[in-house]
Amino acid sequence: MRPVRRLRPPMLRAALWLASASAMIALVVAMIGLRVDLAERLSHAWEVAQLAAAVATAVLAAIAAFHLSLPDRSERWALLPLPGFAMWVASLGWGCVSDFLRFGPDGLALGTSWSCLGFILAFSVPTGAAMLFMLRHAGRTRPLATGVAAITSVAMLASVGLSLVHYLDAAVMVLFWHVGSVLAVVAVGGALSSPVMQVASPIEPRWRSTRAA
Repeated sequence: MRPVRRLRPPMLRAALWLASASAMIALVVAMIGLRVDLAERLSHAWEVAQLAAAVATAVLAAIAAFHLSLPDRSERWALLPLPGFAMWVASLGWGCVSDFLRFGPDGLALGTSWSCLGFILAFSVPTGAAMLFMLRHAGRTRPLATGVAAITSVAMLASVGLSLVHYLDAAVMVLFWHVGSVLAVVAVGGALSSPVMQVASPIEPRWRSTRAA
C-alpha cells in the first residue's frame, strides 16, 4: 500500500486557516476602510460583546471542524461553538433592548440591507472553499457535522469583517441581517458539505468512525 502522510494536528490546522482568513479580512478592511463611527459604536458594551462573541464562535467552530474531521474524535466537538454563538445572539438582543430604552419603538424599526447578505456570501465563498479543501478527507467520516462547523466559522468571520466596515444604525438591523445572513450561509454550506466532501475525498477508508470520550 502507498504510504499515507499524517495530517497535522487539528489545532495547528485550525490556527493556519484562521490566520489566512484573518489576513483576508484585514485586506478587505484595508481596501474598504473602517466605518467612520466604529470608535463611537465600540463605546457601547453590547457592540464589544458582539464582536468578541463572533470572534470566539469563529475560532471555536474552526477547532471543532478540524476535530470532527477525524474519525477517532468525539461527535461532541460539534457543541464547542454553541456557547459563543449563543453569546453573540444574546449580545445583539441586548443591543435591541438598549435601543428600545433609548429611542422607544423607533429603535426597533427594521429596514433592508441586502449588502450584508452580499458581503457575507462574497467572503464566505473563497474562504469556505479553502476550508472544505483542507477538510476534504473527512468525506467518509461525518461530512455534515464537519461542514456545518466549518461554514459557521467562515460565516462568523465574515460577520466580524462586515461589522468593521458596514454601518447599521439599529441593533435590530444587525440582529436580523447578520444572524439571518450567517444562518443562510450555514444552511447552504451544510447542504453542500456532504456531496462536496464525498466527491473530494481522495480515498475510501476501510474503517468506521469511532467515538472517543
